[in-house]
Amino acid sequence: MQHILITGGAGFIGSHLADALLAAGHRVRVLDNLDPQVHGDERKRPAYLAPEVELQVGDVCDREAMRRALQGIDAVYHFAAAVGVGQSMYEIAHYTRTNNLGTAVLLEALIARPVQRLVVASSMSLYGEGLYRDAGGRVREGGERTLEQLKAGDWELHDGHGGTLQPVPTPESKAPAIASVYALSKYDQERLCLMTGRAYNIPTVALRFFNAYGPRQALSNPYTGVLAIFASRLLNGSAPTIFEDGLQQRDFVSVYDVAQACRLALEVPAAAGEVFNVGSGNPQTVNAIAARLARVMGKEAIAPQVLGKYRVGDIRHCFSDIGKAQRVLGYRPAVTLDDGMAELAAWLEGQAAVDRVAQASAELSARGLTV
Repeated sequence: MQHILITGGAGFIGSHLADALLAAGHRVRVLDNLDPQVHGDERKRPAYLAPEVELQVGDVCDREAMRRALQGIDAVYHFAAAVGVGQSMYEIAHYTRTNNLGTAVLLEALIARPVQRLVVASSMSLYGEGLYRDAGGRVREGGERTLEQLKAGDWELHDGHGGTLQPVPTPESKAPAIASVYALSKYDQERLCLMTGRAYNIPTVALRFFNAYGPRQALSNPYTGVLAIFASRLLNGSAPTIFEDGLQQRDFVSVYDVAQACRLALEVPAAAGEVFNVGSGNPQTVNAIAARLARVMGKEAIAPQVLGKYRVGDIRHCFSDIGKAQRVLGYRPAVTLDDGMAELAAWLEGQAAVDRVAQASAELSARGLTV
């Protein structure tokens, strides 16, 4: 049995990981600031957080709060982060403080008091565009789409001869192509943890999460995962809004499978010093996932609104190659999309959501971050 700290552990993924760790016989402590954007203005302990979890309310940037949280701890999951590609492009100081400085405060505390393992939540957003195959069968990086192209509604990536590139699974070896402040901060979190872990002999693992979904997502947070945003709109009788043409592909992975990968990152010795994709490996278009959600929620009559607009920081296609996680961690996604969506729909039946999507869209538009 280990005593494990999860920073940001009162949130969506962290709380599911806490359940998995408790089931494995560990003791769990959580450090979380109960951010109102995620937890509401009352900032109460979430009802879904297991009663066996010790919750310490505090800011990861607070050195004293971090020192207290680490007392008696054997391993750390660092999940605390401000999350949102669009919002990060105008709340730059907030994202940099929470994600970069918060990680630095944790690492300085760990230098003084090392642990047996550190697992940091990274993100697929740091890849930018995923990998592509050209007409000649060569695998290549996609690069960036030009503003002129996007204004013309030409959403796909092309080769130098005008041919359309075809997306392929993206492995961990792809070079980062940072397209947002959020992505940059997640890459910094990952690199800071791996670099410091190597220097101070703290075995460290970085997990690049793809689009996690499932119960407990923050439905009133307009910058959270796309499925939660769509669910919030549908619960309020409004149409989900989709950027570009909705044919962009993403990798949706059940939060239970994410928790599985997190647990394995703690247990598998060979994981130390490595980076792993955590996804399903099965791409879905945003249009298809919106239609699927509406169907399982019984909201088929509410058709999504395809905006034909581009949001700064967004990419076209990216889905995971999970071969490395399968080989090294023994990771095996166990929740099918059908089963995961059915469970999500059942959970949503008892939920209420404040729809702040229009407000968030107005924030982006006012700053020229949508085209």
